Amino acid sequence: MKIILKKDVENLGFQYDELNVRSGYARNYLIPKGYAVLALPGVIKNIREILKQRSSKERCLVEKSKEIENKLKNLTIKIPVKVGKGGKLFGSINNQELMKILNKKGIYIEKKFIRITGNKVIKTVGKYQAIIHLHKKIELSFNFEVLAASYTSKSSII
Repeated sequence: MKIILKKDVENLGFQYDELNVRSGYARNYLIPKGYAVLALPGVIKNIREILKQRSSKERCLVEKSKEIENKLKNLTIKIPVKVGKGGKLFGSINNQELMKILNKKGIYIEKKFIRITGNKVIKTVGKYQAIIHLHKKIELSFNFEVLAASYTSKSSII
């Protein structure tokens, strides 16, 4: 079933994307929740007109995304955390924690656009990778490291 997204939907697409999804998913979830509408010819025509008007705004968003991408390429994130035996963390690191760390560095990205590859939650010390969706067309992966902090020192972000 062809639909057009009215809002950004995690793991599916961005606003005004024209997608093919299973009919049950569209009828039972996306359309009733207000996330999508059926891709009828009149709706498609209206969306294309809206997109033409927003093209200049889109260029600005792409430029901002590229600035953030440059900042992320030059950034090394090391997260010291308290660990127990076997390198297991007391607690965990997830996309919300990464969002807070990036915000402290001056890079503002919503947590729904950050995905940790492989795991959704990190519970051991090591090197990891996350994917950030900066824009519809721009996706960036960056590396970060979770380190064991000593029990006497206060945890801080390096």
